[in-house]
Amino acid sequence: MSFLLRMAAWAGACLALTMTALPAAAETAAAPDISACEPGAPCATPLPVKVVIVSLFEIGKDEGDTAGEFQLWKARRGLTMRIPFPQSFHDLYYNPETQVLGMVTGIGTARSTAATMALGLDPRFDLSKAYWLVAGIAGIDPENASIGSVAWARYVVDGDLAHEIDPREIPADWGFGYFPRQTKGPNDMSGKPDPSGGEMFQINPSLEKWAYDLTSGIELPDSKEIAKERARFTDTPPAQEPPFVLEGEQLSAMTFWHGRLMTDWANSWVRYWTSGKGDFVTSAMEDTGVLTSLTYLDNIGRADRDRVLVMRAGSNYTMPPPGVDAATYLLRENEGYAGLNAAVENLYTVGSVVVDELLDHWDKYEDATP
Repeated sequence: MSFLLRMAAWAGACLALTMTALPAAAETAAAPDISACEPGAPCATPLPVKVVIVSLFEIGKDEGDTAGEFQLWKARRGLTMRIPFPQSFHDLYYNPETQVLGMVTGIGTARSTAATMALGLDPRFDLSKAYWLVAGIAGIDPENASIGSVAWARYVVDGDLAHEIDPREIPADWGFGYFPRQTKGPNDMSGKPDPSGGEMFQINPSLEKWAYDLTSGIELPDSKEIAKERARFTDTPPAQEPPFVLEGEQLSAMTFWHGRLMTDWANSWVRYWTSGKGDFVTSAMEDTGVLTSLTYLDNIGRADRDRVLVMRAGSNYTMPPPGVDAATYLLRENEGYAGLNAAVENLYTVGSVVVDELLDHWDKYEDATP
């Protein structure tokens, strides 16, 4: 063998040895083993989390039956690592490769507040760089959008902290018996809103705008079922459109309210708390609870309040179509939301675009929000 051939053979053997001894640079580091760590107790090496998917409820099982808010994320995102979470409503699920964590808070602001705080204070997780995506179904104002549509919230407003007088006892010139505590009634809009009590949260404007711009062009699927329901809303053109992505405010309240008068109240309430900058679009029950906890967790460095996004998809309308009374329509919807399947599917479709962008370019978003 010539000198050059011997050198080539030697170099090849060295290269093979090197490649065998060293892991490929592209391989993902193995996730820390936290199986020995007790829930809520210190853990030597906490799990790194890039994205937290915040679902609020699931209909039945986590997989294999009618999908609520969590099922599609669990199945399609490979959230296969079950993590016991007895200090809250539902166990957690994690993907060790993508470092995406899924949670189900339970319905209502009480459970969502407790669940988010419990996760944020659990030493088993490193949430310091995590983005939080609240993704849930909602009632949707037919004056703004149709069922199946997905709305990115710029503001999240609480609908529970208030004064209330029974509508049968209110003054004749009051439209509602429910009004902000620091006002003299629903017609008093002169006072400046003070959201220090947790009545209103603004989503990081640049992050929200980035998410909306990233997804606004998505063409969402239509179906005969939701088209049939949309056609009934003859006096509100936006309600008759196929599903689309928009921006609009989220109102969180523990009461599942319904009707034209209540929708009028919701629009007035959101206008007041956002000083006219916001427009009520979706109604739900949990988001101010999530944001309350994340605000407090941010104060101690356990979460980043500027890394929170809230999107809601319309599963039902907040008021009935012409010719139907509110009670009849509400009770019929309670038997099964006309837009449930479209809403959960579109939540995943739209939310996944944002999640993929964060994960695919983590080197860009790890230390700086969009």
